[in-house]
Amino acid sequence: MRRRELISLLGGALAAWPLAAQGQQQTPLVGFLNGQTAAGFTHLIAAFKQGLNETGFFEGQNVTIEYRWADQHFDRLPELAADLVRRQPAVLVGTGGAHIAAIAATKTIPIVVSFGGNPVKLGFVTSLNRPGGNVTGMTVFSDELEAKRFELINEIVPRGLVVGYLLDPKFSDAAESERTAIETAARTFGREVRIVEASSDADLNKAFAILQQARVGGLVISSTPLFNNLRDNILALTT
Repeated sequence: MRRRELISLLGGALAAWPLAAQGQQQTPLVGFLNGQTAAGFTHLIAAFKQGLNETGFFEGQNVTIEYRWADQHFDRLPELAADLVRRQPAVLVGTGGAHIAAIAATKTIPIVVSFGGNPVKLGFVTSLNRPGGNVTGMTVFSDELEAKRFELINEIVPRGLVVGYLLDPKFSDAAESERTAIETAARTFGREVRIVEASSDADLNKAFAILQQARVGGLVISSTPLFNNLRDNILALTT
């Protein structure tokens, strides 16, 4: 789904906000759930608001946004999602690894999510062209891109050197499929791959110490919200 189509859908859901709910509060409510930190998503929040503005919705004027940040404590997401659902938002948005909690929290409130896995394989929607239910959004199918990413690094890293792969095991909807894809690609190209795990900023130093000891010649980084949020730290450690 293209960005403009996604924003148009979100705007349409707000425009269709029930009249009964309008009698209870002055403006429709958007519940925004994110598993990461607010500081790491500042530019994305600005883009989100810009998209709403393009469909005629302005925060504080004709739409209210309630933000909930888990600050990388993913076990808090179900509680935060339930809190937003109790406030009866017109739309629930789940990003930054919060999509699973958002989808589990309600079967009636429209949900817009963004994540990296296959929504059909994961059971989130019936099909891509006819999702059904109350869930829509965007996915980059990151697990299905891993073979291509490995192919690219295979061309860069000289033969005989180990290829490293940084994986977030807590990114449960994509982690195992990405691991399988990388291991399969490594066998296909006849390369040795060293998979290391990190689920927090504190884990990165240990992971990179293992990579350094293995003398890896190149590194593939899993596409997860955590690593996107910690990209500056990862780049520094890679250097």
